[in-house]
Amino acid sequence: MKTPRILIPPGNGRAYYHCVSRVVDRRIVFHASEKEVFRSILRKLERFLGVRVVTYCLMGNHFHLLLEVPDKEAMPKLDAETLLELLPLLYDDVVVEQVARELELARRSGNMGWERRVLERYERRRFDLSVFLKELKQRVSIFYNRRNGRVGTLWEAPFKSVLLEDGEETLRTVAAYIDLNPVRAGLVERPEDYRWSGYGEACGTGKGVERARAGLGSITREGLEHPVVWEGSGGKQASDSAEMPDWAEVLRRYRLLLYSEGREQKPDEATGEGGLAGIAAEECDSVVEASGAMPLSEVLRRKVRYFSDGAVIGSAVFVDGVFERLKAEGRTGPKRTSGARRMRGADFGGLRSLRDLREGVAGGDG
Repeated sequence: MKTPRILIPPGNGRAYYHCVSRVVDRRIVFHASEKEVFRSILRKLERFLGVRVVTYCLMGNHFHLLLEVPDKEAMPKLDAETLLELLPLLYDDVVVEQVARELELARRSGNMGWERRVLERYERRRFDLSVFLKELKQRVSIFYNRRNGRVGTLWEAPFKSVLLEDGEETLRTVAAYIDLNPVRAGLVERPEDYRWSGYGEACGTGKGVERARAGLGSITREGLEHPVVWEGSGGKQASDSAEMPDWAEVLRRYRLLLYSEGREQKPDEATGEGGLAGIAAEECDSVVEASGAMPLSEVLRRKVRYFSDGAVIGSAVFVDGVFERLKAEGRTGPKRTSGARRMRGADFGGLRSLRDLREGVAGGDG
């Protein structure tokens, strides 16, 4: 039986999710040019719908997204000026002109209800995880099908999502797992060399570099304690505190995490088994001082089922809190009395999962 998606209801603050979706038959369909278009669509939807892309990784047949969904009830309502600034991100001149004309007619008539109805057509789509993923997958499908003269679905199933605690340990662990995907898959030797990931984009010089860095900065301790607030104009953002970390410092600290946890694992000399792709040991040693085994180094180089099938990840207190809410809503089994489950397969520190996964918890490509 399929488990209903676990979401933070509006009015309960911002929420973070790790989302994954794969191409039908898992064929390799996204190459360099397709990934560029995919990222362009992703960034435009980020601005239009107000869902922050903390980090991401676009692979040949699937994608990973770490998303921050603001509390819709706490966000300012769309006004006519903001809507007209946002519309060109997703719509052509004809649509923009039609909406502008309708808003102008409503203003001249003095009918505020008319103007509000126009704004609500777009406002109800904003700050919503399901709408964001639905529009992303639809728009990528339309682009790909037109380019390749095909019809039908591009995606094998609805997207998977895992609710994440809004704490630095949880979010940075999942972010590193996402940004290390191309290294684990053997596509690049260093994570910054992969252009179609949040970390790779943040290390580059393209027009999306500031948004990529802002995403990674938002999950540092400072970024979480002093979150960025969304301005009303065109999806722009501004800090509510002068204590936001310097982006150079953000990238330095995140790079240390990636190189600590992304180290390659050599195969057994006798059997030739057990090797895992990762960052070369000498590369890691040049970034951090090696001090023995690193708790998450092995698991972050593998596919970790908890990050796609764990349902809820965070501290025991956070997971238990979500479990109690689900229990009150009648969404748990009658025999289950507790929520947080220890994560198997590696030392995950203080992280816990709602689901007690027993098989295939870590292994293969992420």
